[in-house]
Amino acid sequence: MFKKRHPKVGARPGTLMIPADALPPQVRLIQYAPDFVREELIDDIAHIEEHLSEASVTWINVCGLGDEKTLRQLADIFSVHPLAMEDIVNVPQRPKAELYDDQQLIVCRAVCLMGESSIQDEQVSMLLGPNYVITFQEDYSDPLSSVRQRIQIADSRLRQSGSDYLAYAILDAIVDAYYPVLETLGDNLERLEDNVIEHPHPSLLKQLNTIRQRLSRLRRAIWPERELIRSLVHDENPLMGEQARLFLRDTYDHILQVTEVVDMCRESVNSLMNSYISAVGHRTNEVMKVLTIMSSIFVPLTFVAGIYGMNFEHMPELQLPWAYPLVWMTMISCVTFMLFFFRRKGWIGNGAAQASLSQLMAETPPGATAHGLANSQLAEQTVPFSGPALASEPPASAAPHGDQPVDASLRVRRVS
Repeated sequence: MFKKRHPKVGARPGTLMIPADALPPQVRLIQYAPDFVREELIDDIAHIEEHLSEASVTWINVCGLGDEKTLRQLADIFSVHPLAMEDIVNVPQRPKAELYDDQQLIVCRAVCLMGESSIQDEQVSMLLGPNYVITFQEDYSDPLSSVRQRIQIADSRLRQSGSDYLAYAILDAIVDAYYPVLETLGDNLERLEDNVIEHPHPSLLKQLNTIRQRLSRLRRAIWPERELIRSLVHDENPLMGEQARLFLRDTYDHILQVTEVVDMCRESVNSLMNSYISAVGHRTNEVMKVLTIMSSIFVPLTFVAGIYGMNFEHMPELQLPWAYPLVWMTMISCVTFMLFFFRRKGWIGNGAAQASLSQLMAETPPGATAHGLANSQLAEQTVPFSGPALASEPPASAAPHGDQPVDASLRVRRVS
């Protein structure tokens, strides 16, 4: 359920609520220009002002929100609005973008895989200024490592651009992190689909419910981010240049695709749950059919045995020497005829198995394989790669991929 740290009723705006178990802040400063880059950990916040320069871009990354004094000191240095600091510290907030004088506040949620199937998400807040970007994270996770690695490449577009392009790169890295998460969930759904049809078990229902909860968390994070990125692309903003807007259009396309995949996976989970219920009901019907056939076979046998088991003195058949074998022959004939009749009707044998399979497939909702389309959409998605896996990036003079075709050698799967 939704839980948010909020001040007491009637508290003044800008009140910060820091829990006792919050991690102490770790401040990392990265300053770069086309001809240099410097990265260091900051122990004294007061020294940050010495590194600010209009000739370079400064990125300050704060991991941990457990020290109000440090956070307020940082807010005083950069003149952060109290309402912006409240949105940064009192997590979680709805993803959004708000403009405060000469600063742009961007709140979004980053997700990552923990282990094989566990998903961890956290709020990442960003303050964009004329020549600086400040990011705030709840813990010490590192969802932005790819951006730092790109800064180390001397001829990268990131090194040649301003703070608005750095803000775009951070948003793009957060959106890209959704792809491997959705791919893993899609693989889990594909594995569960076969088991739901062939071996329905109550544990499968629990796994499906777990995946549905994770998809709901992703949907709550992704849907508001669509509006966030759309506003950055289309709304008037003096801090966001035309080049950054052009690349943000590509990020907006990615978040739309991620949203569609999440919806398809949710429909697939619901369909698989319906398939599970149908499979369990089908197996129950099969058991009842076997029991009914066995009962039908023994009804005439019980009838014959009941007649000749009555204690009457005058039953002429009992005195005949061939009466006993005749009763056996009659009972065996009844059983043989009924088995032949049931098989002819297709109620037992191979015909019954085929009919049952056809009935089960007919009852299975067509959306049960919707995640197959989602996986194929993820697998076939090719976009210009902006992560650290490439040895170098195109120089800043190269036109963005929106203006001319991108070389096939620079196109990779977005999920890689």
